[in-house]
Amino acid sequence: MKHVHFLGICGTAMGAVASAMARKGYVVTGTDANVYPPMSTFLESEGIEIFQGYKPDNIPAEADLIVIGNAMSRGNVEVEAVLERNLRYMSLPETMKEFFLWGKKNFVVTGTHGKTTTSSMLAWMLKDNELDPSYMIGGIARNLGRGGHFTESDYCVLEGDEYDTAFFDKRSKFLHYLPKVVIINNIEMDHADIYANVEEIKLSFKRLLRVVPKDGVVYINADCPNCADVKAHAAAELRMVKIVSVGMSESADIRITDIEHRTDGSDFKLGGEAYSVPMVGDFNIRNAAMAACAASYAGLSAEQIRASLNKFEGVARRQEVRGTVHSVTVVDDFAHHPTAIKQAVQGLRQRFPKSRLWVLFDPRSNTTIRNLFQKELAESLATADFAVLSPVENHKRVAPENRLNEEQLRADIIAAGTECYLGTGVDDIVAHVVAHVHPGDVLLVMSNGGFGGIHGKLLSALAQ
Repeated sequence: MKHVHFLGICGTAMGAVASAMARKGYVVTGTDANVYPPMSTFLESEGIEIFQGYKPDNIPAEADLIVIGNAMSRGNVEVEAVLERNLRYMSLPETMKEFFLWGKKNFVVTGTHGKTTTSSMLAWMLKDNELDPSYMIGGIARNLGRGGHFTESDYCVLEGDEYDTAFFDKRSKFLHYLPKVVIINNIEMDHADIYANVEEIKLSFKRLLRVVPKDGVVYINADCPNCADVKAHAAAELRMVKIVSVGMSESADIRITDIEHRTDGSDFKLGGEAYSVPMVGDFNIRNAAMAACAASYAGLSAEQIRASLNKFEGVARRQEVRGTVHSVTVVDDFAHHPTAIKQAVQGLRQRFPKSRLWVLFDPRSNTTIRNLFQKELAESLATADFAVLSPVENHKRVAPENRLNEEQLRADIIAAGTECYLGTGVDDIVAHVVAHVHPGDVLLVMSNGGFGGIHGKLLSALAQ
């Protein structure tokens, strides 16, 4: 095998694996619909030829393997060409498994919330202590500088997503990752486009635990009822798998205690050892605790873990301050699930205790454009002082009876005692906020997309 061609090469994970394949000596090419910096320039610097726009002729005649990204679907002309020509193809998780994960100590970080931050913390602690880990993370930790990186080290940290693998493989991605260590931060209903209920999601986690070896370990949230169900299943059916519960409840195998919140960070004890993390919120304490447990399994001492956690600089789009103008602070956060929204608000109230807090919410994910969390979204958004809603884009993806009702959401937030404005678009939202904001306010922008560049538009309008 000499030549590998990637469909959807400019995705964060796809680009990282394509680069790693090129560094292994393979000839790598790829196609994407949208080719732009920084990923395009990064791939070109790695000697990878990129085609913009999908065409059957983009697939080199000599290609030995086609890697098909999760965003690809039937009807894409290159996908159809692969099938018609009967070429060898793999999903990205399969490719990672085949070329990078065999024989490694793979640490797979899973859960509905906190995967990116926890895996970033863990990868940083291993790197900071000269274990030189490989990692594949769905975000950019400031300490790491990139989301994907492959080394010759025995250690690999992977953000394990329960979403499906590819259009031809509906198993969860994390089932391909050959875990030695699994972290399960929490389990809630999400990904309503592929899961009918939380029981189906729990089944995927139960399947993941079936491939953990007896010399490995699973660290699971002791305070999450759905995690307790998965743990009970493992205890009954998978007795060789070591399950360690971590949490604040007295039943936890490793307890989180002595929590103290500061405006610039949090202090806590884990199994009696004192730690600090320069991040706010109980959820980040949980993330740090899980990462610390896994780092301890990798052989790091409490002192090494403590020192590395103190130096952790956070993750882009996780409570990231984008700027402050005239004493108004704009914060970006990836939160879009009701639980994550509530946690983000809680964290910022600890960080900015004297500020009025606005939430600007963009319902964009496959779950939040549905009415599955109609009530829960209202309850979470109402924990802020002011809520601003963006209209659902491309709502026709969902049947009318299943769509989020934005007007009802607004009415429910107001009924809960929080002012709420339903905008017609990004420019309208910016105009409304700038007209009503006060010095000292904090604007929390929450979206799992780009939200029309609203962060920069807010800062520019505030400056004017």
